[in-house]
Amino acid sequence: MKNIVILISGRGSNMQALVNARISGARIAAVISNRPDAYGLDWAKAQGIHTVTVDHTQYANRAEFDAALADAIDQFRPDLLILAGFMRILGAEFTQRYAGRLFNIHPSLLPAFPGLHTHQRAIDAGCKVAGCTVHFVTAELDHGPIVSQAVVPILNDDTAQSLAQRVLAAEHRIYPEAVSDFVQGHLRVEGMRVINTRLSDHSSGRP
Repeated sequence: MKNIVILISGRGSNMQALVNARISGARIAAVISNRPDAYGLDWAKAQGIHTVTVDHTQYANRAEFDAALADAIDQFRPDLLILAGFMRILGAEFTQRYAGRLFNIHPSLLPAFPGLHTHQRAIDAGCKVAGCTVHFVTAELDHGPIVSQAVVPILNDDTAQSLAQRVLAAEHRIYPEAVSDFVQGHLRVEGMRVINTRLSDHSSGRP
């Protein structure tokens, strides 16, 4: 059984999708938020999941917050740490501490449109498709080996809000799949490439 710790800052819709997926071989050990008023904490408590708050406003700088957050996380001995709408930039020391076992999901087809306002930027750029990316986290923002991606079309009448809703639905589908592949040992990182052995037979054309 692999211990999973999920970090959130708000309602935690991806956290809810992960919990509801009931991933085989995975145990959601804790949900941790940097905001005491995050709705996702109440939702997780209602599911019987341990919750913790590490309020970033109580720390003088990012390094102190990162250290306190890591201490809280390590109590649960996580095999995988998941960012699910966690709205704090994590420092290099933190990301290195959890290298190879830290996931994020970003609402664009990385490496296109890192950072904020991804949906409007994709529309303004004239893109025909948008999507989301699950990736291993590194010290560089919205960078790291890509685990999986999902594509959605950009429609002629799309707004940032309407596009965001369709991308979020794709996030809820691929994030549990990616976590399951990690838990089952299907992922192998080679430089910036992630090899998914679950897909290897299909990809090679073998029956």
